[in-house]
This record gives sequence, C-alpha cells and structure tokens, in this order.
Amino acid sequence: MKFEDMKLIYGYPMQLQTSNSAGQPERFSCRLIGCLPGRSILLSVPKLAGKLVRFRTGQKVVARLMVDNGIGIFVSVVEAQTADPYPILHISYPDNVSFKGIRGATRVAIDEPVQILNLTIANDEVVVGSVVDVSVTGARIEVPSELGEIGNKIQVTMRVGVANLTRDLTLEAIIRSRGEMDIQHVDSGVAYGVEFIEPDEDRRLLLYAYVYAQIGSEEVIGS
Repeated sequence: MKFEDMKLIYGYPMQLQTSNSAGQPERFSCRLIGCLPGRSILLSVPKLAGKLVRFRTGQKVVARLMVDNGIGIFVSVVEAQTADPYPILHISYPDNVSFKGIRGATRVAIDEPVQILNLTIANDEVVVGSVVDVSVTGARIEVPSELGEIGNKIQVTMRVGVANLTRDLTLEAIIRSRGEMDIQHVDSGVAYGVEFIEPDEDRRLLLYAYVYAQIGSEEVIGS
C-alpha cells in the first residue's frame, strides 16, 4: 500500500528501529508531524532517558505503525534532524508500505506474570497471576483465587519484550469467561478469558508489536 493511502492523522504514534554500534536493534517511539507526499515524512524526535536521540543523515531506519488489524512497515532514510524552532526528524518518503496482518483470533502461547486490579469493585487489592495466551484482542489469565465476575472491568499489567526493549504494558479489559484451571482439582485455581478495551493508542501499538513478535517465535494456538 501507499503511505498516503493510510490517511494518518497528525500525532499518530509510530516506532522507529535502528541498529546500534554493536549491530543490535533499537526501537524508539515517535509521532507523525507531517509529510510531503513523494518527498519526506516529518516525525517528532524520540527521547531516550529524557534526552533527544541523535540520528545521522543517511541513517537507515525501519518504521512501524499499527494500521487496522495489522502492522504497517516501511524502510526509510534519515534526511535531516532539525532543532529549531522545534525538534523534527525528516525521513525519506517510502515507495510502499508493507502490511503484516494479525487476525484478532490469533492467540500465541506465553507464560508471563501479570498483576490484575478489579476496577469495577474499586478496591486496591492486586491479584497476581499468569497470562498463558494472548492475542491483540484479549488473553487467558490464570490466578490462584477468584478475580471477579463476568462483565467486571479490570486492569492488567505485565512486562513485555520486543527486540531488545522491555516495557511495562498496562491494559484495560473486561472479564468475558471463567473456568477452572484443572477440572479434576477444584482448588487448582481459576482461568479467565478477558477482552482488551484499552483506549490508549500507544499501549495498543505496544500490544500489537509484542503479539506480532511472539507470533514468529511462539506456538500459535488453534492454527
């Protein structure tokens, strides 16, 4: 697809990937400021540890952004980085944008610790459990005790890794189903199916990036 076909609004979140001096990938978050079709794209300059990241003219970057039910990817080159009147990163306009579709039903098996807060009950009790599979639309969570009722709104927080970056990801969700972890043992714990309803675009983009990375390396459930 063409970049202009996506009709992105200004301020749309994106990720830039570069390689450090050791050849390891590094990813930075930024936002779309503007573009001149066929010429260049203007982005906010990412920050690292509170300081603006410095890019080199001619440096190759890989840009990623969440589009519909997948991730758009294109390769670009840094044209310039300006400081006045505002920090702006100018990158070359891509000929095409590749699209990597992610079906909402595609679940990948993981085993990651998670902290859950029931927002409907509105108390401060945090329940610790495990996410055993995840998709871009929801997850299966196993906990040692009751978490809440079907329909309750919850907040889940887990550590996710994409490439060499690790971040805390907090998402709002709704409990959609409940079942026993082991039907042969009543006291084995409780399994919940939850649906993500997170409104924040940056958090959803991180979720998409994490799930997409897992699809390439983990077992896909029901494939």
